[in-house]
Amino acid sequence: MANLVYKRVSTDQQSTARQDLVLAEAQIEDPVVFEEEAGTSSRLHPLQRPKFGELLSTLKFMVQTLAAAGELQRDLQRELTYDGLRTAVAKGNKGGRRPAVAAAKTGDVRTAYLEGRSIAALARDHCVSRGAIRTAVADLLPDHTGIEEDSPAPELPVTLDMPGKIADFLRTAELDSVARAALDQGVTVRRGQGYTLRVTAVLSLHRQFLTRCQPLDGGHGLPAIPAQRKARREYENRVSTLTPTGS
Repeated sequence: MANLVYKRVSTDQQSTARQDLVLAEAQIEDPVVFEEEAGTSSRLHPLQRPKFGELLSTLKFMVQTLAAAGELQRDLQRELTYDGLRTAVAKGNKGGRRPAVAAAKTGDVRTAYLEGRSIAALARDHCVSRGAIRTAVADLLPDHTGIEEDSPAPELPVTLDMPGKIADFLRTAELDSVARAALDQGVTVRRGQGYTLRVTAVLSLHRQFLTRCQPLDGGHGLPAIPAQRKARREYENRVSTLTPTGS
């Protein structure tokens, strides 16, 4: 009967020398030796395994490519949205929720109210809420306070995403306390390797910001950097979208 001998080690830093010594002392005749090569069950950390660095580099490249493509798609979608808003404003369309009382019925509602019809009755007649009727006849209500035609309407704050390159330039410019406070209170939104600053301010202040970053187009002793010029035009498009036609 053959004598079977099995020798093995766990790592590539070990050897079978001690096992060979024990077998020699045992004086086994004609042994059939099965020896497992060293290092077949290596305990290397995954980060230290061969070609892991190559795999990691490939993965990082794929992630960066997908992030850049996603950012490009987002910028394109945002520009298309602003183009649509500008087109709507040019056609005289107003954004926001449509009134519950259609424009074709507003005249009938106002006439009926002046003739003594109650708000509750008008709401039942037109299947709308009482608030919708009050909105339609707001200037006819007893507690309505008229606004003189010559008095300008108060400006309402609007929120715009300011490109990071514009925000960086304005932070180094001389601004008044109101403009500086608007920048300081802006919310930073990370976008890939760059960012935008979400600024809430009245439209006139956004126009002031746009005027102050005019040097980014070139001139005034500053070279025209394509990335900064593109950022300014992008911000200009956003401000122009909120500018009423003819203003």
